[in-house]
Amino acid sequence: MASIPVIDSPMGLCSNPRMKINSFKALRPAEDMAEQVASVPYDTVNTEEAIALAEGKQWSFLRIVRPELEFPTGTDTHSDEVYAKAAENFKKFQDENILIRDEEPSIYVYRQIMGNHSQSGIVACSNIEDYENNLIKKHEKTRSEKEDDRTRHIQSLNANAGPVFLTYRKDTGIDAIVSETEKNDPLYDLTAPDGIRHTVWQVTDNSIVEAFENVREFYIADGHHRAAAAARTGKEKRAANPEHTGDEEYNWFLTVLFPSDQLNILAYNRCVHDLNGLGEEDFLNALNDKFDIEENTDQLPTTPRQARMYLNGKWYGLSWKLTGEESPVAELDVSYLQDNLLAPLLGINDPRTSDRIDFIGGIRGPEELARLIDSGKGAVAFSMYPCLVEQMMAIADTGGIMPPKSTWFEPKLRSGLLIHTLE
Repeated sequence: MASIPVIDSPMGLCSNPRMKINSFKALRPAEDMAEQVASVPYDTVNTEEAIALAEGKQWSFLRIVRPELEFPTGTDTHSDEVYAKAAENFKKFQDENILIRDEEPSIYVYRQIMGNHSQSGIVACSNIEDYENNLIKKHEKTRSEKEDDRTRHIQSLNANAGPVFLTYRKDTGIDAIVSETEKNDPLYDLTAPDGIRHTVWQVTDNSIVEAFENVREFYIADGHHRAAAAARTGKEKRAANPEHTGDEEYNWFLTVLFPSDQLNILAYNRCVHDLNGLGEEDFLNALNDKFDIEENTDQLPTTPRQARMYLNGKWYGLSWKLTGEESPVAELDVSYLQDNLLAPLLGINDPRTSDRIDFIGGIRGPEELARLIDSGKGAVAFSMYPCLVEQMMAIADTGGIMPPKSTWFEPKLRSGLLIHTLE
């Protein structure tokens, strides 16, 4: 493995720490099987959607990341038998040579094209100590049940099946190497059913590793639970190994690193199941204290400090002003909505644990919000303006925590193309 050295101080970090990234011997589909194996990420579909996507597809990676699809409806997705099925299918994919092992450690360039948007990232392993020491910066809290689930999944496979999505501030040196790499023949080049093109190149020299010497921090864009589970797994394996050296594969976890200037953030919208006992008229009147309200607006806010609300078949525009004294977290549109509407009026005091609110990725559009309300699955929905990448990084820099489901990144990576095993 090729890694960037870090000189430790007595406190465990040097005064000018460098991020550590590593090449790895990926477990990946044979070239002619990549399109059959690659799947959507586990957390972008529910069980019913996973069943539909995997129907008739024996080698879909969903059979590893959503193994409950092979059980009767209603099976507990966190049962021992479901995790055992994930491990069984993972082994089967390898035994049948659907997944093969690279012979030499590599780093990979992964480009995605969605419409007019293109972004190119680096697939490599990051170190759990950088996560523990907050060089990999977070902006969300994790939920114990989701962290437990991802930990059990990693430990059942003894592998990271899906990468943690990291970002870093633009570096021209890294950009130049990526551009040169993309001139070569790719390892994979496929277009997913949703029309997004995924192209992967393999890099076996140390050029990309060395180029990251100037990068001082990474930011988790998506995958806080996967990162926490990987660090937790590594810590447990470290404690159980009396011969631990720090070089073992369990000290590393699968990541994909994109420069921040290429990221595409969509809104993360909200749907609330009921009006907390309020009548529609009383609810609308209560909004006047904190919001300017306009009826019959379009469905998408056009600037920050705006939201759109769908209630009883009608779209409303909500807008507000800030005092200029707010913290970076309080400036977020989702924070203002939470603090001035969802909590005080609708009783959603902890959106992480409340079962009265659903979060809808912006890729589904405002039409999905209207469908949910019109079908009776919710009482009111909110179409939000996307958070900015700079806001996310500024909050992480100060150790702040964003409200849950503040960012939705597109395009999504395909799962199953590159896998990191812990041994």
